[in-house]
Amino acid sequence: MQKKRTNPAGFSCRDKDALEFPVKGMIDKNRVRAGRLLVFAGAMLCAWRCAEGQLVSAEVEKPWQPPSGFASIQREAAERDRRTHIEPEHPYTLSELVDLAERHNPATRAAWEDAHAAAARLGIARSDLLPALNAVALTNTTREGILFNDAFVQQTFGIFQPMLQLNYLILDFGARSARINEARQQLVAANLTFNRTFLDVLFETMRRYYELLNAVGQRDAAQADFDNAETVRKAVEARLAVGLATLPDALEARAAAAQAAFTLETAIGGVDIERGNLLSLLGAAPSEHLQVQPLAEIPTPDHFDIDVPAATERSLSLRPEIGEQTAEREAARAEIRAARSAFFPTLNFQGQAGVFRAYGKQDLFPAAYVGPQGEWNVNLNLEWELFDGGRRANQLAQARAKEKSAQAQIDQTRDEVEQQVWTAYVTVRTAFHQRDAAAALLNASQTSYNAALRSYRLGLRNIVDVVTAQRTLAQALSSDVSARTTVLTQLANFAYRTGDLLQSASRKAHP
Repeated sequence: MQKKRTNPAGFSCRDKDALEFPVKGMIDKNRVRAGRLLVFAGAMLCAWRCAEGQLVSAEVEKPWQPPSGFASIQREAAERDRRTHIEPEHPYTLSELVDLAERHNPATRAAWEDAHAAAARLGIARSDLLPALNAVALTNTTREGILFNDAFVQQTFGIFQPMLQLNYLILDFGARSARINEARQQLVAANLTFNRTFLDVLFETMRRYYELLNAVGQRDAAQADFDNAETVRKAVEARLAVGLATLPDALEARAAAAQAAFTLETAIGGVDIERGNLLSLLGAAPSEHLQVQPLAEIPTPDHFDIDVPAATERSLSLRPEIGEQTAEREAARAEIRAARSAFFPTLNFQGQAGVFRAYGKQDLFPAAYVGPQGEWNVNLNLEWELFDGGRRANQLAQARAKEKSAQAQIDQTRDEVEQQVWTAYVTVRTAFHQRDAAAALLNASQTSYNAALRSYRLGLRNIVDVVTAQRTLAQALSSDVSARTTVLTQLANFAYRTGDLLQSASRKAHP
């Protein structure tokens, strides 16, 4: 009789079906369990995603609420901003306003700190020329069983090793010098960016100052127009009282006076708005009371005569934008040299020296101890990357493209500067002609108004003629103030476009 052979699981190998059935059953059960686990995990993931979507959709209609305590931190940061002190009784001149702006405007402070950061980056790049010295302390304790003859013996081993490591890159074919030159050019660009920010703040201060003067002049013109309208109204009321004027004449004069009062209130609000704009640039609260030098005390030239080609060439050497882009081009060229050096090998020196202490013990044997012993190690590594999948070639191509892009930006800026200088010149020339025309218009309008009012009082003109002359005088007063302030603004704009404004301004070591 043949003896049955069984496997460790107890199944008979004689019956093939009897053997395969349980195995297949176990495999199927495992697959079912794995499938159930996957379904359960997928259901949990879907539920989590749905819950997350419901949370977002439920909060989308509400403003985001900051975490607890964030509002106090925000308020503290805002209160930490030191406001500029404004003397309410002191009439500030333009030079004083510029000094306040360059010291307290946040844009100048930010540009100054960016220049400091660029100087620090240059120091970081220069540090690669010097070796690096590190203090290292290695300690380790292990306990394990090692096979000794026919038994495992427990072994304890401890080590303590303090050392100094010296690393120095001896040769890199100009990579470090290229990075240093790139950082140096970036520092030049950051300094020129500060100059550009300084120039922008300087011109913006002048522009807002002249806008405030224009608003004050418009208010004074509106006040004069209101006074003239009141004079006409009183004259009409006086003639109406004695029967020499009609009621429609009185109504016309009253409407003109009301319109003048409305214009005056608008001009008063414009003064407050322009004063707030100037104060915000100075770093002060817009509600501060600020007095400035009046328009009548500001001297203006009688004519404008300038050599436009010479001014254009001067602007190309003085404008910070061109210098900044030139520095960026030089930085791109340094990046090209650094990318080229990556194709060559590097030679590194590494040395370390220290002391060594060790302790060891095995079962059945006495412990061993090694006292402080000096040790050192010196390595000289020559490393040359032979294949990188085109990374260095693409880096070199990228650096060359940046250099060409920087040159294109210089050409574009040159064209823009030339156009800006020409436009500023034409605008200044036009402003001078407008000022002369506005002065002549004011003189003629004042004479016409005086004559119309005197003729009306004599009964030789009607009220319509007087009101028309009064409104023409009001427009002439407004045009005269606007023309005079436009001359000052456009002169500052021309100096801003040529870069002369930066040369003539007082340079500060710190904003």
